[in-house]
Amino acid sequence: MDNTVIRSGDSGDVDTLLGFFDEAVEWLVARGSSKQWGTEPWSGVPKRVERVTGMAADPGLRIAMVGGEPAGALIVSEEHDPHVPPVDERELYVRLLITSRRFTGQRVGARLIEYALDEARRRRIDLVRVDCWAGGDGDLQRYYESQGFKPTVRFHVDDWVGQVLEQRVG
Repeated sequence: MDNTVIRSGDSGDVDTLLGFFDEAVEWLVARGSSKQWGTEPWSGVPKRVERVTGMAADPGLRIAMVGGEPAGALIVSEEHDPHVPPVDERELYVRLLITSRRFTGQRVGARLIEYALDEARRRRIDLVRVDCWAGGDGDLQRYYESQGFKPTVRFHVDDWVGQVLEQRVG
């Protein structure tokens, strides 16, 4: 039985988001994927704390709750990130999808993606896009593909390689 509840986020979620990022960095480093987000906890890097503070204020922020505890976060927007090539149609862009390692295997990420796809339908938008790190062992890209996304274009931001994926919801 799925007991995930998705609520609107707010500026009070900064520490929750930083916790998710810190958990992710620790996990990535442990599996040898430090090139994705580095080795330092986000909560200790002022520039990243500022970035996360902006995320917490984003009106598209949603927090997944499992058993009353924050388990993941999603930000959707009709604007894509500046490093991503534009498309010639309206889109809903997943600007953030992150889950707590404490809830691994509980489909938190899948529920947040379902929320994004449902939101696109509510807005009558046919295209949902997301980008992710394309380095390492490719697990992240395969995850999105397992959720119905198809790879489109690769891009580079300095030495960081990313992959844009899309899904039609019409």
